[in-house]
Amino acid sequence: MDKGKVWLVGAGPGDPGLLTLKAFQVLQEAEVILYDRLVSEDVLKLANPAAERIYVGKHEGEQHRRQEEILYLMLRLAHGGRNVVRLKGGDPMVFGRGGEEWRFLQEHGVPVEVVPGVSSAIALPALAGIPLTCRGYSSGFAVVSGHCREGEKQDWSRYARAETLVVLMGVKERSWIAGTLLDLGREPQEPVCFIEKGTTPEERVVEATLAAVARGKVEVLPPAVWVIGKVVALRQILLPAREGCHVR
Repeated sequence: MDKGKVWLVGAGPGDPGLLTLKAFQVLQEAEVILYDRLVSEDVLKLANPAAERIYVGKHEGEQHRRQEEILYLMLRLAHGGRNVVRLKGGDPMVFGRGGEEWRFLQEHGVPVEVVPGVSSAIALPALAGIPLTCRGYSSGFAVVSGHCREGEKQDWSRYARAETLVVLMGVKERSWIAGTLLDLGREPQEPVCFIEKGTTPEERVVEATLAAVARGKVEVLPPAVWVIGKVVALRQILLPAREGCHVR
């Protein structure tokens, strides 16, 4: 039997309208779909109805074990001649472990094709009225993971001087991260914004200051994209009719 193939596909931030045409085409032809926790049901509805769907979402504390199971599941399916779509929220190469999966499959002789997705790191701030770069406000930005391997902490000194910071998976450690950034010289009144469950009906936008986050005064639930920098202030100019949740 010929080997199957694996597509590493980005599902975007949740709204099916932000799925790429290439991703839609691949989903229509899939035989098996392995999908993550952040893939919306509306996106799954666009897939081949005859495709086998397997939920492979990870929960805290089981990431390493679960990831190894996913790798060998993809390998087994591909060696069985199945065409597999590994469907991930956002973009598979932005904190989606897509590079690890690609390398593993390549080492085992499985053909791989990447279908990039719209990353929540860029899409959600833009939709919330926060351009990550804007003359006079920010000439660049850094996208940083707020979550590291168990027992490790991010070295924020490498990113503290970035004009704009976009933090993914940082909700749980938000107070510690904010306090660390303050210790590294960022301004207490610097505006920040959390976009919680962006592009879904449950979307919630929370505006605050870095100092308020450090004091534990900002309530947010994951998943949320966290933007730190002067560009956050543009939200009140670009979307003046929308109300954020302001925390002093």
